[in-house]
Amino acid sequence: MNQFGLVEAALSNPNNRAILDRLPELGAPDAWLVSGAIFQTVWNSITGRPPTHGIKDYDIFYFDRDPSWEAEDAVIRRADALFADLGIEVEVRNQGRVHIWYQEKFGTEYPTLTKATDGIDRFLCDCAMIGMRHSREYTYGVYAPKGHADIADMIVRPNRMPNFHPDRYQEKAARWKAVWPEISILPP
Repeated sequence: MNQFGLVEAALSNPNNRAILDRLPELGAPDAWLVSGAIFQTVWNSITGRPPTHGIKDYDIFYFDRDPSWEAEDAVIRRADALFADLGIEVEVRNQGRVHIWYQEKFGTEYPTLTKATDGIDRFLCDCAMIGMRHSREYTYGVYAPKGHADIADMIVRPNRMPNFHPDRYQEKAARWKAVWPEISILPP
């Protein structure tokens, strides 16, 4: 699957299209629709399932140098209003503040990031390492540091970064396997 086919498949999900179309209105710097909303929609396209099948939530990463909870909360509230009519869970996170709460939540340190795509680079598996946004009118930018072969081939492969969590990887992979039995899961 080439990048054009991936974008076309991702846009078959009306929620993805709506989020991407409205994302500039959110007013969040360096904003991307990321991970499952994209790769799981592609899996649905490959397997002939409805585009929204099995998608738990729609994640948006952005990067703001203001690491305060108040600034992030303001963006979350704007997103809640902007996407309310879609009837889906949209989760918005400032990648500029993940290092503040990550260790308490997951037990390992997390580096200070400098852009939203740094957060994409740290996903637990390669197929999740993808983001989309409008790059110009009627075109989309895709960030996929490991490419998109694993998405097209439905392979879940661990991203062995310093804060890799094998248990979380296996938990996510098991959930996905229950929804998309066609996937192949590589050991952590």
